[in-house]
Amino acid sequence: MRGNHTDIARGRVLTGRVTSAGTGKHRASGHRVFAYGAAAGLAVDLLLADPRRGHPVAAFGRAAARVESALWRDHRGWGVLHAAVCAGGAAGAAALAERAVRGRRTAAVALTAASVWAVVGGTTLGREARAIGGALAVGDLEVARERLPHLCGRDPQALDGPGMARAVVESVAENTSDAVVGALVWGAFGGVPGLVAFRAVNTLDAMVGHKSPRYRRFGWASARLDDVAGWPGARLTAALAAVAGGDPRGAVRAWRADAAKHPSPNAGPVEASFAGALGIRLGGTLSYGGRVEHRPVLNAGGREVDVADIERAVRLSRRVSVLTLAVCAGGRLAYGAIKRRRT
Repeated sequence: MRGNHTDIARGRVLTGRVTSAGTGKHRASGHRVFAYGAAAGLAVDLLLADPRRGHPVAAFGRAAARVESALWRDHRGWGVLHAAVCAGGAAGAAALAERAVRGRRTAAVALTAASVWAVVGGTTLGREARAIGGALAVGDLEVARERLPHLCGRDPQALDGPGMARAVVESVAENTSDAVVGALVWGAFGGVPGLVAFRAVNTLDAMVGHKSPRYRRFGWASARLDDVAGWPGARLTAALAAVAGGDPRGAVRAWRADAAKHPSPNAGPVEASFAGALGIRLGGTLSYGGRVEHRPVLNAGGREVDVADIERAVRLSRRVSVLTLAVCAGGRLAYGAIKRRRT
């Protein structure tokens, strides 16, 4: 009987060890899945960019618009419900998809890669910025004004050539955080659901997070949620812009001195750091939807933006994106290695 009890006890111990080892192996695989999938997804975005039609984010936008038409009331509470239904539904669907491929590494990597490609937009961002820069370089202001709404919400008719160049650089800076860095940061923390949830929140903010009469109350929840979701990505973007830019000290100095002056808690650090890194001056008077705003100047000691700075900003954005991949993927792999050692 003793032998039998001993064997049973040993079996329990061994079973516990096998289960623990299996769980650790699964977790380690999950860390590699994100690293491999994120690298593949960013490479696909670099090669293919966004499709002209049928993009998953556009499909989400159409679905969110239908939900808005059913729920819209001039009330914050209904806006909270709208944000919860849209962002929560997207994250829930992503979680189900991730669960469906759990334990199958190739399928999991493919899902992560597809999700990264769907939510990042660095290549399209650079393509649109360069198209406007090319029009400005040859003096075709009308073409530049036609394309500017593809990149940002400024009133193009109210801008001259230098004004459009400044708007493009500011948009490249801000969208580097929104379209690439923030998504990868949340993907590193939350996997595919994190990637999808961040893009859903960011899209909702673009759709309803305005201070117009229609959305001042209804869009409040989406705007505040986007501020929270964008906080870590914006700070990482600003830090990496300082590292990858031509003037690290100038970037940090502008970030510390001017970021808090910006009305957006996340655009401020990013635009200030880009301004300091590129040695240019951003901010000032601008127009949105017929409403004129006088924003503080960022990096006041810099020179005025010219057309050539658009290409410099795009290249800085690309370097920041690559460094973000290294930080997020490397962080996940390092965390997995630490967990394995502790296990």
